[in-house]
Amino acid sequence: MTDLPARLKGLVAFSFGDSPALADELLALVLEGRKTATCSRLQDYGDGKEPMPQLGRHDVVLDGQARAAAVVETIELTYRRFDEVDAAFAYDEGEGDRSLSSWREAHETYFRRNGGFSPDMDLLCERFRVIEVLER
Repeated sequence: MTDLPARLKGLVAFSFGDSPALADELLALVLEGRKTATCSRLQDYGDGKEPMPQLGRHDVVLDGQARAAAVVETIELTYRRFDEVDAAFAYDEGEGDRSLSSWREAHETYFRRNGGFSPDMDLLCERFRVIEVLER
């Protein structure tokens, strides 16, 4: 993990996606205000790899080079099955053409690449807001 500035020590730091290129692409959507939501497989939080998001918590978003790029605040957490994600959430994820069909296709591909996919798998859906953009 990256070395965080002293004032950000203690915050959870993460990057979106599963590659440096995807981290940068999704971060750009966050910084332009297009991406205000994300989701993860609920089962991925049980392995100690990533701490469970918490309502009101501030986290540091890293770019593809693991540099601190922004601080976000979690403003909503919901649990849904993959096949229960609605068009409004897909739109707020900000990816592709923002449609539900595009969201489903891209996320099924992502989840298959990262440990498995099932239409009824449980997701943790998170909405967030940017509270600070950091100089890199």
